[in-house]
Amino acid sequence: MTDTNPAYSLEFFPPRDPAGHERLVETAKRLLAVQPKYVSVTFGAGGSTQAGTVEAVRALRALGCDAAPHLSCIGSTRARLSEILQAYKSEGIKRLVALRGDLPSGMGGDGGDLRHASDLVAFIREQTGDWFHIEVAAYPEMHPQARDAASDLRHFAAKIQAGADSAITQYFFNADAYFNFVERAQAAGVSAPIVPGIMPITNSSQLLRFSDACGAEVPRWIRLRLAEFGDDKASIRAFGHDVVTSLCARLLDGGAPGVHFYTLNQADAALGIWKALTGKASSAPGLLTAALRPMSGA
Repeated sequence: MTDTNPAYSLEFFPPRDPAGHERLVETAKRLLAVQPKYVSVTFGAGGSTQAGTVEAVRALRALGCDAAPHLSCIGSTRARLSEILQAYKSEGIKRLVALRGDLPSGMGGDGGDLRHASDLVAFIREQTGDWFHIEVAAYPEMHPQARDAASDLRHFAAKIQAGADSAITQYFFNADAYFNFVERAQAAGVSAPIVPGIMPITNSSQLLRFSDACGAEVPRWIRLRLAEFGDDKASIRAFGHDVVTSLCARLLDGGAPGVHFYTLNQADAALGIWKALTGKASSAPGLLTAALRPMSGA
């Protein structure tokens, strides 16, 4: 059976202007219905600044959310990272998402003092002990820059060994990729929870663009169905709701500790999936009825 008490968490990005800030707050208020374990906030525009991240974290914490800022080490010094950590600690922030990050444009070859996410995790522990709960990234379909699956797994295990508490995966649409990755990670000695990251499907061109950029595989059958719908936004959303709800149900049935929604600062899709999974939806279209049935052998 689907876990009746999975842990739901949410990701937001920092808004670019006051109107975006208002929309973020209203979206977050609606999504409080899922009783998120925590929410995370990505970097400022282009990953070049933490200022927008901090402002969004403050706004979300004011709503009563446990908010975790993303922190990247690429392009930064130990001194700057220490300053950020102390500032977060002074504000009572207790959770971080620690990432290597990408080098901001215009910075040439200056990768900063720390080159890997495992280095950042170790640095956070060195500077702050057990103050922060540290989340790191995992890639069930392999990091797009990894040499091979074995080295990618070693890099992931190194982040946990450096002191990370749990992991959030890149989004995916193949549940078997997640289960296989968890099995391999456990065989490598990783016991930390690995939470699947979930991307709702609401816009086909946006989804394909994001996926091509980050290396997430969109199965051919999903691409073909999305192409069939053309510009029919309502059909895309209904199809996306069914596909992603079915995916979440299988993940939870198979033992995933929860799901982490990449909200894109929108409430409807994630809220609809959560309602379907928890039986709070008034009706369930298409694939959903089958998706919520107990799986044989689960």
